[in-house]
Amino acid sequence: MFGRLPPHTMRLLLASFLCAASSLSAQSAPPPLLLVPDRVLDGTGAPAQANLAVLVDSGRIIVVAPRGSIRLPAGTRVLELPGTTLLPGLIDLHSHVLLHPYNEVPWEDQVLREGLGERTARATVHLARTLDAGFTTLRDLGTEGAASADVGLRAALEKGVIRGPRLVVAEQAIVMRGSYAPRGFAPEHRIPIAAEEAGNLPELVAAVRGQIARGADLIKVYADYRWGPDGSAQPAFTVEELRAAVEIANSSGRPLVAHASSAEGMRRAALAGVQTIEHGDGGTAEVFALMRERNVTLVPTVAAGHAIAQYGGWRPGNGPEPTRVRAKRASVQLALEAGVQLANGSDVGVFAHGDNVRELELLVDYGLTPMQAIVAATTTAGRVLQRPADLGAVRVGAPADLLIVRGDPSADIRALRAVHTVIQRGTVVRAP
Repeated sequence: MFGRLPPHTMRLLLASFLCAASSLSAQSAPPPLLLVPDRVLDGTGAPAQANLAVLVDSGRIIVVAPRGSIRLPAGTRVLELPGTTLLPGLIDLHSHVLLHPYNEVPWEDQVLREGLGERTARATVHLARTLDAGFTTLRDLGTEGAASADVGLRAALEKGVIRGPRLVVAEQAIVMRGSYAPRGFAPEHRIPIAAEEAGNLPELVAAVRGQIARGADLIKVYADYRWGPDGSAQPAFTVEELRAAVEIANSSGRPLVAHASSAEGMRRAALAGVQTIEHGDGGTAEVFALMRERNVTLVPTVAAGHAIAQYGGWRPGNGPEPTRVRAKRASVQLALEAGVQLANGSDVGVFAHGDNVRELELLVDYGLTPMQAIVAATTTAGRVLQRPADLGAVRVGAPADLLIVRGDPSADIRALRAVHTVIQRGTVVRAP
């Protein structure tokens, strides 16, 4: 129809359309926002600063300066926030949004008996709860049998179909054939693995490339698992196999991270050049020294084991800590003594989504200062993710993903639970 119109009419229609589109875009963009808390934590570990205000526009921080010194753009919305601390939105580098607490439904029943539709619907609820708890970015490390559902969830978040944190996804974890699966079934039955298996180097290479093609932001490999004859964690892939997987992932601009809880699995992963080691329960002084030398970050996931111990009947403060909990506490201390960089990751999904702060509270209990725990969940975690630049910091040019809490979490980490306001990409997504 438009092809029959005179050229000048076509130009007028096109100009009107572009003007309307521009007007609609301007209407949908949030106005500039001035945040005036009692104190600001920038995420670097520097002490809290009083009398600062933060101006946000177009999804980014554009000014951090003393109150009263900022020239406000027309239409700026001002939020006075007495009694609060402003800090970067928190980052959890180890989540499973398609799982829910194991004391509700065991892992085996979730991956074998809950359908993909149910699991995806649950994940949308998990994501909203996590955002409301002040976590504005998640790294999801495996769908646990839900195929590429995390890739679809990431797309729905980016399009605004559902609400939740930024999501960085690993699709399915890659495991050594025979090492990982729901257990207790007759050997003649073929049981879904809940991961992607690779039995040799060519299969591992193909798995990495296939996950990249399906939309993974990073690759997760199990460097070990509980497949020893006594059920102990034993290494799976060789150093050469892991190194090849790292090289392929890195060639595509993606990191590779490793599940590793045994000393040998951790050693192989560090030698292969992985970006992070998840868990690290069995780390020794020698292995942690190697990680520091190779600039491999530890994501200790202390909250998961702590929760599982409670599912078994233990109650914190009521009797001695279980062996597993004591060992985890000791491994975190060894990593700190070795100078290994620690980043926040909780393995949430083992326990309830929205309770992600549990990891930071436990890290403080295990020897970090509140400020070290905050840094692990902000600038350190942001550096691990690498993009967008300056994620996890309060500085000019950084993404305006911000958390405002009542009290001062640098003095008492539990203040992170007193969420007042959450801002994502410059928009208030949770208000009091």
